[in-house]
Amino acid sequence: MKKLIDTHCHVYDEAFREDLPQVMERARDAGLEYLLLPNINPQTLDDLLRVCDTWPGVCRPMIGLHPEDLDADFNGQLNHLKALLDEDRREGGARRYIGIGETGLDLYWDKSRLDDQIESFRIQIEWSLQYDLPIVIHSRDAFAELYKVMSDYRDSGLRGIFHCFSGSADEAQALMEFPGFMFGIGGVLTYKKSTLPQVLPLIPLDRVVLETDCPYLPPVPFRGKRNEPSYIVNTAQAMAQAYGISFDDIAGITSGNARRLFGIG
Repeated sequence: MKKLIDTHCHVYDEAFREDLPQVMERARDAGLEYLLLPNINPQTLDDLLRVCDTWPGVCRPMIGLHPEDLDADFNGQLNHLKALLDEDRREGGARRYIGIGETGLDLYWDKSRLDDQIESFRIQIEWSLQYDLPIVIHSRDAFAELYKVMSDYRDSGLRGIFHCFSGSADEAQALMEFPGFMFGIGGVLTYKKSTLPQVLPLIPLDRVVLETDCPYLPPVPFRGKRNEPSYIVNTAQAMAQAYGISFDDIAGITSGNARRLFGIG
């Protein structure tokens, strides 16, 4: 069976505190080769790195600040993370961070801090460009605002993933204007009311990657339960059906896309 890559999972979350070794064993048994871990804020980074140190051949870290996690002094948060990134990427540094994120815009709960979110997002885009690292972009109820920001970087060489894409055909077409970006596809693909099975075939296969976003958004038949990396198999099966190709082809293509984007073995 072809190996799979979960390009977006939070196995350092407290939801996995009691049984992470078992979760990791199930991931291995399901054919997961790599788990890519985006960061949320400065406080989550230690737990994230601890998981990566425990499973160094599997878990790979990113560094970033989520749009819902901005403190009043979010520039202070960003300065702290940037200092760690600079140390990591200096000559002789560990160079362990494989990406920037997750960052982006989220107006679902709170629209009052849009300007702060945009500023934070732009700062992290500059990190991505400075160090030539892919950026993982979260967007919720903010497509127009996201597209406006991204348009300023259309010819910059910026690359990354539009995380948890579940948008319309028009939104997919608009985001395909950014050639360095993949579409992260997760459990929403399996939901009864999802339009993704119709939209997904409009996106070329060389621009899709698999993700779980665990412990959130579990695929059918696990809705209502904690999501985990092994459930990515269900999303891969649904993706294979949407494109009309085999599971092994989906595994090989999406894993190849992730390898190229993140520069992993």
